[in-house]
Order: sequence, then structure tokens, then C-alpha cells
Amino acid sequence: MDLFARSWAALRKAVAELPDEDFAQPSGCAGWLVRDLVCHLVIDAQDVLITLVTPAETEPTRDAVTYWEVSATPPTGDDPLDALIVRLAAAYQEPRLLKFHLDDVGSAAGRAARLAGPGLRVGTRGEVLTAGDYLSAYVLEWTLHHLDLVARLPNAARPPAEGLARSREMLETIAGGAFPSSFSDEDALLVGTGRRAPTDAERAELGELAARLPFVLG
Repeated sequence: MDLFARSWAALRKAVAELPDEDFAQPSGCAGWLVRDLVCHLVIDAQDVLITLVTPAETEPTRDAVTYWEVSATPPTGDDPLDALIVRLAAAYQEPRLLKFHLDDVGSAAGRAARLAGPGLRVGTRGEVLTAGDYLSAYVLEWTLHHLDLVARLPNAARPPAEGLARSREMLETIAGGAFPSSFSDEDALLVGTGRRAPTDAERAELGELAARLPFVLG
């Protein structure tokens, strides 16, 4: 749960430090500009708040890894919800308004996470998790979206090393195998989730795992 807080704080800080012109740059999410991704983060923060105040009485049905639905098809940006995010982000007009909303709702989500007991059972997407597992799953969410945020912004702050390492561990559990030790944590996440294609040399190192890429998480 501490790692959730550190990953989320780092992502929000990276957004807060972006110059206005960076909001019009492409993000690492297909079809989304940086402003669209930041708008999505506002929705994510709302989801965290909603989930943490949605208690469940039954036993957990998912954990931090099985929380994710895995697909082999990367998003194209054409999904109706993705398109809605683009329209909503455009309505903000000024980056400072998006920054303000993310800081406002995002800070509240961070406070709610600190107050939640790790054993609290919560409901989301028709499943039950402990708050600890739910917030651990979001370490992967924040880390991947931090990489999306900085995909074409070389001067922006990168995700925390501990978040990258933990996210790689979770992705390797989902994949059922380890990425080569020569892969950095960042490269393992980008290649593993289809955010970039492996080079020929990387594909050779991946071996049989290459045929099962990507692991698209939703």
C-alpha cells in the first residue's frame, strides 16, 4: 500500500510539472494525447475512491494479479469509452484545469488509500478484492500510465524504480514466465504490454514468450 502511494504521488507530480505545450503531445496510449491520458487518470482516481467506499461481505474472488483481464489485442482508441475520454479532455480547454482536477480528486484518492485497512474487502467490476490487493493492482496501472505519459516527453520525470520492479514482477506472473534479465524493467513492461514491438534481438532472447506477446491489461 506504501508503493501505491509512492507510485501515485510520482505520477501526479509528473503531470503537475508538465509545461502546457506537452499536453498536446501524443501519449503512449493509442489515439490519445497527453491531455486525454491525464483525463483518464482523473477517472481512475474516481474509480479508486468509489471502490474503497464499496465494502463487500463475501470472500475475495480476485487478487492483485488476477484483477486484470488479459487480451492479446492492443487498444486502437476507437472504443466508445476511449472516444468519450477524448471529448471530455477537450472540454477542459486549459491544461491548468486538468491539473487542478487531477490534483483535487487524485489527492483524495491517495488519502482514502492511506485510510483503508489492507484486509478490507471491496467490490469493483463485479468482483471482490481486499483493499491491499486492489491498491497493489493499481501500482501496475500507475506505472504503465506513467510510462505512457512520458513516452514522447524525454524531459519528464520517470516512474519510481520500485514501482517499475514490482510492476514487472506482476506482469511476469501474468505472463507465466520471466522476461530476459537483459531487459530493463521499463523495456519488459513496454514490450510485454504491447506498448512497443520487440527488436529482432529482443525477440530472439524472449524465445517462446515472444509468440504470446502482447499481454494487454484491462
